[in-house]
Amino acid sequence: MIPARYDSSRFPGKLMQDLGGKSVILRTYQATISTNLFSEVYVVTDSEIISEEIKAHGGKVFMSQKTHESGSDRIAEAAEAMDCDIVVNVQGDEPFTDKESLQKVLNEFKNDPEKEIDLASLMIHITDPEEIQNKNAVKVIVDQRHFALYFSRSPIPFSRDKTVDTKYFKHKGVYAFRKQALLDFTKLPMQMLEASEKIECIRYLEFGKKIKMVETDVHGIEIDTPEDLINANNYWKTN
Repeated sequence: MIPARYDSSRFPGKLMQDLGGKSVILRTYQATISTNLFSEVYVVTDSEIISEEIKAHGGKVFMSQKTHESGSDRIAEAAEAMDCDIVVNVQGDEPFTDKESLQKVLNEFKNDPEKEIDLASLMIHITDPEEIQNKNAVKVIVDQRHFALYFSRSPIPFSRDKTVDTKYFKHKGVYAFRKQALLDFTKLPMQMLEASEKIECIRYLEFGKKIKMVETDVHGIEIDTPEDLINANNYWKTN
């Protein structure tokens, strides 16, 4: 599932911007299809513009009938009537989504016979001080088994003791859900921590869901701003 809103507070219409001759959302859809990891791939949207773009290139679209506050709510509406066990959320603004990282996430469910994992997601080690401080880069801390403890836009952990080799991990916006965990999300109210940070996966943690984080070394490019789009086009031309 690729949730796709046309409006964006930081970059309106970003999913329809040009990336190497195709729209960002089409690039993301085609990159997801090309992994050959999924039985079905849908763009989930309330935008006729995005719907027409995907359908014009032979893609599948689920049109949201409700107004949603989050990507999880949007794909839950689509997934509810579908016969599936695992639902993967690929962000519409990540056109460089790669097969290796997605495979790692899916493998976590194959290696979870007790069904302990409700969600699995990606994280990447970051060292750039500016990125660590950047509020648009969501950081995550994990326990010894790589289950998420907390997500924040602030640098976590706080490096009080400078002699400690503190490591920072950025959360990448790819999720894989057990279908029931996704449906449960829509019935859970937003709490203070999620409302404060504006990070929806905190809601899962606040209500006891377990999120397994998988480390990847693939940075990719998330398109949140016009500057990101410039970087993405430069990357596209050279790779």
